[in-house]
Amino acid sequence: MKAVRVHDTGTADVLRYEAVDDPKPETGEALIKIAAAGVNYLDVYYRSGFHWGGHRKRPLPYIPGAEAAGIVVALGAGVTDVSVGDRVAYGISNGYGSYAELCAIPSWHLYKLPSAVTFEIAAATMLQGMTAHYLTHSTHAVKPGDTVLVHAAAGGTGLLLVQIAKMRGARVFGTVSTGDKARRVLQAGADAAINYVEQDFAVEVRKLTDGTGVNVVYDSVGRATFEKSLDSLAPLGSLVIFGQSSGAVPPFDTAVLNAKGSLSLMRPSLTHNVSNHAELLRRAGDLFSWIKAGKLTMTIGNSFPLSAAGQAHRALESRQSVGKILLIP
Repeated sequence: MKAVRVHDTGTADVLRYEAVDDPKPETGEALIKIAAAGVNYLDVYYRSGFHWGGHRKRPLPYIPGAEAAGIVVALGAGVTDVSVGDRVAYGISNGYGSYAELCAIPSWHLYKLPSAVTFEIAAATMLQGMTAHYLTHSTHAVKPGDTVLVHAAAGGTGLLLVQIAKMRGARVFGTVSTGDKARRVLQAGADAAINYVEQDFAVEVRKLTDGTGVNVVYDSVGRATFEKSLDSLAPLGSLVIFGQSSGAVPPFDTAVLNAKGSLSLMRPSLTHNVSNHAELLRRAGDLFSWIKAGKLTMTIGNSFPLSAAGQAHRALESRQSVGKILLIP
């Protein structure tokens, strides 16, 4: 098969499109012929070496990609929950192997797709969709009357967070870097879009809330937004860091949380929020039911052929992309 492999960590230039042996499903695994694979910042973390050490280390060379949709073409021993021919999708936060024509996946990670859902929509939904689900339903369960700040609100996860938080009755603000992204975020239902290039987002949040601050900040940026995210919170508010596209947050004195209003700081992971098949079915089931009902819209910003994975990574890292980026084998 053809796949994209990383032989040495580094820039997007290390992504090499080449022929490799077909994978074979082991016990408990299903072999998927991939129709579309999602591109996530997690893939950049691993490719660059930012996530590299302990359980995060990848055996070089490795095939990136933690999310895809396709058709089951073979089964390993003991698999009974899916069958050859099933249309499925998956998203595994610590997974890899999806930038390829074929991938062997533990079957409990697979979600059988409704017939009306395309492979492209499915591949765009799983990882970022389940992330937005656990963030708004478990990490900080958004309730009617909450005020919410979403960073990188025009990205794949950001647009989903905006929509789901609005579904749960919140007032939602999103930070963006361009006027076009602001329009996209407002179309997704946000009550305000803050251009952080032109405005101090913490100051704008205080204006929008009459000085009170928001109940929760969903932050995938990390270092660059950390301090002002804390400054944007109301007393007893929560800062939820679920990514670090600008770099890791440096060590800090936890007494700051007390001084700023008995704040909470959380750093959750999809791995611990989708740790079994029942959780996968619940979260993915909600997402696809909302999509079917027209309550949730997936935005696919761009699709690249698998051979152009490097171009896809550069588009993601440029922060000029809107919505989800896909790779098509």
